[in-house]
Amino acid sequence: MRTEPPPSAQALADHYAAQATQAPDDMEAFWMPFTANRQFKARPRLLTSAEGMHYRSVDGRQILDGTAGLWCCNAGHARPRIVEAVARQIATLDFAPTFQMGSPLPFVLAERLVELAPPGLDHVFYTNSGSESVDTAMKIALAYHRARGEGQRTRFIGREKGYHGVGFGGVSVGGLPNNRKWFGPLLPGVDHLRHTLDIARNAFSQGLPEHGAELADDLERLIALHDASTIAAVIIEPISGSAGVVLPPQGYLQRIRALCDTHGIVLIFDEVITGFGRVGKAFAAQRFGVTPDLMTTAKGLTNGCVPMGAVFVSHAIHDAFAHGPAGAIDLFHGYTYSGHPLACAAALATLDTYAEENLFDKAIELGDYWQQAIHALKGLPNVLDIRNFGLIGAIELAPRDGAPGARAYEIFERCFHEGDLLIRVTGDTIALSPPLIVERAHIDRIFAVLADMIRATP
Repeated sequence: MRTEPPPSAQALADHYAAQATQAPDDMEAFWMPFTANRQFKARPRLLTSAEGMHYRSVDGRQILDGTAGLWCCNAGHARPRIVEAVARQIATLDFAPTFQMGSPLPFVLAERLVELAPPGLDHVFYTNSGSESVDTAMKIALAYHRARGEGQRTRFIGREKGYHGVGFGGVSVGGLPNNRKWFGPLLPGVDHLRHTLDIARNAFSQGLPEHGAELADDLERLIALHDASTIAAVIIEPISGSAGVVLPPQGYLQRIRALCDTHGIVLIFDEVITGFGRVGKAFAAQRFGVTPDLMTTAKGLTNGCVPMGAVFVSHAIHDAFAHGPAGAIDLFHGYTYSGHPLACAAALATLDTYAEENLFDKAIELGDYWQQAIHALKGLPNVLDIRNFGLIGAIELAPRDGAPGARAYEIFERCFHEGDLLIRVTGDTIALSPPLIVERAHIDRIFAVLADMIRATP
């Protein structure tokens, strides 16, 4: 019986390269996440490669990345250290379990991470995404109170306009209506603080808004309503991303921390978008001078190239689980891919890249230039508000009558097809978060294109 010889290495390389760089013959089978699928597939926006600050579209155009992929490619694209580390690791150890087993890299990475974290957050639990990090943090908070003999603390307090991923826990504590209304009653025992977006008082604030610190006292109202002894944790984003870049008023986070301390409530910061240099320093907790008890991360941890998340855990919470027999499992929770060797290799090389290029300082070094550039759009047609902090920005647009979100989406399409620029929209808000390797010339181009497209979109 004759058999065909195996394909050569070059033939295999050509085959897989063609799959990755050519428009697919049929796009129907892939049900895309958070996407108007019929609209997208009628006029696709396909990316085939990336390097530095740019993507390459399927039709060969260079697209300036104004969003760091999806808030995750903080060091830019195809960075040599990361590429090399991932290639070497997959050829060395493709997978190793972390249930009652181990491999070196998760331990090495955890030590590196706690060196970056605010003092006191000295343990790391690995996940595979921001959504899993949030659900993990919620479970740790519940189990922590139970381990201390306060198992009645089962209630969570989230915040309106909050986004904490798409697990049932994260959706329950999140405050975006479209993410919640399709999926039933969600978790019981969850309440929400009021959000801090106050355009009437804070429109066109440069940096943190002046008004609204008193909104933190909403937590006192909920504590009085539910009784502190029933509340396990408060979870908030230092800066909300998916809601359209909602900033904390000056003094707000400090007040939330003080109230949690007073009432024995665990404070969880969701730093999935603000972590790893996005606002300056490694984490927003350090930039704002407020340390949570648990901190969720993902995205920039591996520069987006391999899925990974991590929950930073305080010494006090971690040690509450260490009082049983030596052979007892500490926490009955985890994932098959927790501490995956490939993800750890990517994360270590990412941290090396951040350090080598001082990228955590870029959001501070370029913050004023970014702020001036984005606020130069004030006065353009339909611009209601502009918000910024670090290398994050948002432009709030007036919605069209009877068609909310349509104006921003049209600008998004125009930017991609006519301006060779990738932005992100949520409702009628344009959100920006470029890679931290951004230079002034890139900033100039981002806002020049945006200004043209805003003017061209009635």
